[in-house]
Amino acid sequence: MRVPLRIAPDLSIECGVTVFRVGIGASVLADSTMAGRQAAESALSGLAGGEPALVVVFATASHDLPVLLAAVRQVTGDAPLVGASSSGQFSAGTLIPPGQGVSVLVLGSGRYRFGVASVSGLRANAFEAGRELARSCLAAAGPERDRHAALMVFSDGLAGDPQGLLNGVYQVTGAAVPVVGGAAAADRDLSETLVFHDGRVLGDGAVGVWIDSPRPLRVVSGHGWQAHGLPLLVTNVDGPVVHEIGGRPARAVYEQNFRYDDPMQELPTAWSQGYHSAHAFGLIEPDGSQLIRGAFIDEDGLIRTFTPLPPYSAVQIMTAGPDDLLDISEPLIADALDGADATVLLTFSCAARMDILRERGAEEAVRLQKAAGPVATFGFYTYGEFARTTGVSGYHNATLTALAL
Repeated sequence: MRVPLRIAPDLSIECGVTVFRVGIGASVLADSTMAGRQAAESALSGLAGGEPALVVVFATASHDLPVLLAAVRQVTGDAPLVGASSSGQFSAGTLIPPGQGVSVLVLGSGRYRFGVASVSGLRANAFEAGRELARSCLAAAGPERDRHAALMVFSDGLAGDPQGLLNGVYQVTGAAVPVVGGAAAADRDLSETLVFHDGRVLGDGAVGVWIDSPRPLRVVSGHGWQAHGLPLLVTNVDGPVVHEIGGRPARAVYEQNFRYDDPMQELPTAWSQGYHSAHAFGLIEPDGSQLIRGAFIDEDGLIRTFTPLPPYSAVQIMTAGPDDLLDISEPLIADALDGADATVLLTFSCAARMDILRERGAEEAVRLQKAAGPVATFGFYTYGEFARTTGVSGYHNATLTALAL
């Protein structure tokens, strides 16, 4: 079956004398060849006979991914292709849950110029991989520059240090080029996560898209999490392991701040014993906002985060329920679309949010599309989100991030 698109059939906007068109398609067929072809054909029809300038693919890792990508490229041709394995996808208000489906977005030419590249070696040196990725994407975009740009990044969700990857990107791009995207995911477990570049499926790697634009490109983010308790100081940390907070054992401090009267406080998942989805660290930023850092208790009883907390950083214990997470949808979309004159909204959410939303999981996709109105929404559920705007920091957990094109 095809997943219906509940949006206006003409996904286009006039840019001077050029029409910028996009197309979206999705399939939940089990056969990888048939699913890839069906989703790609549906997406390509949105270009009204035009050639794609960029193809974006999100798919369950249960597909035969090389076969799936080959089927997509049989339809879309040699246009650059990027993407990632997902823990669910959403487009035009429809959720495809984990374990099934492929979603395809095709972007026409006319308004933006794209430069695509990929790197490997995140585990060995995420910082150097980030530098190489940014340089290669910029070079692939060609020598001519528009006034504005952004970088979209997908990385192996289980490889290396995602913030380190962004640090490397920042050294090349500086603060003027925002970064958006997400870490590849799996079907609610900690198995292999993969990114896509043209017909290749890459582990321990990242793929990026340099987006040159005649107008400013603004990356936005929001999470809906609420602080529980006073700020705390991380006093002893070793990579992803948090040993002490305020000079006390980290686990004792973390659990002391659990809201045990909250029915959402512990949501066991198949992929991380000891993971409490409804609790996280909030890394306090200079402006007082918090970057969400998911945490879990490992088999040795130690607190681990999905990316390291900086030594002597200030944090708060954060909590969230379904309404907290869903209520961020409308202000986030309004912020993303403010003055954007957009055709499509690239949106990235987190698998951890689905843990909390549970049976209300489909509501997020519906509310995002309703808030976007005639602008199509397209995205996937990640193992971490990228939204780097003014400073160096830009890796998030359990957060919504978006870029309007």
